[in-house]
Amino acid sequence: MRANTARRKNTTRRIVFSSLMIALGVTLSVFPGSVPVGPTRVFPFQHMINALAGILLGPAYAAFIALAIGMLRIGFGTGTIFAIAGGVPGAIVVGLVYHYVIKKDEVALTEPFGTAAGALISALLVAPTIGAAQLPTFLGVTAQWELFTIFFLMSSIPGAVLGYILVKALRRGGVIDRLRL
Repeated sequence: MRANTARRKNTTRRIVFSSLMIALGVTLSVFPGSVPVGPTRVFPFQHMINALAGILLGPAYAAFIALAIGMLRIGFGTGTIFAIAGGVPGAIVVGLVYHYVIKKDEVALTEPFGTAAGALISALLVAPTIGAAQLPTFLGVTAQWELFTIFFLMSSIPGAVLGYILVKALRRGGVIDRLRL
């Protein structure tokens, strides 16, 4: 009986924390907002939340949070379809690496690897499916997958660094230990 109550309490905490992360992601997409770059919208705060959620909640919750933020951003007009393909893989990578490979806060910096995979998905699958026009040359690069990778990393690298700083600050302040997620 006691184990069931503890498990239920932990699940409730995870759901509440996930809801707060989703609300934070959507709020930050409105103010300060995202920056349009090609067909995408650069939004580093998505990647910051991915890093935090991946470390604290694991890959499944982090992927759900990224998916929910992406869908809500599309609904509010602050994101594009590429928000899903760019956000979810980064969250999954951080969660998988932290929970199954190495439990260090520096894992937040692995988020761009997943986002780069999302860039490939966007360039090779999503863009042709929605009929997106060919991107113009950017810094001498013409290949779609390279352009999407550049655009996504412009968002992901600063976001991962912000996520790392946030995780370190929360850990130093003892907030992560008190959350008991």
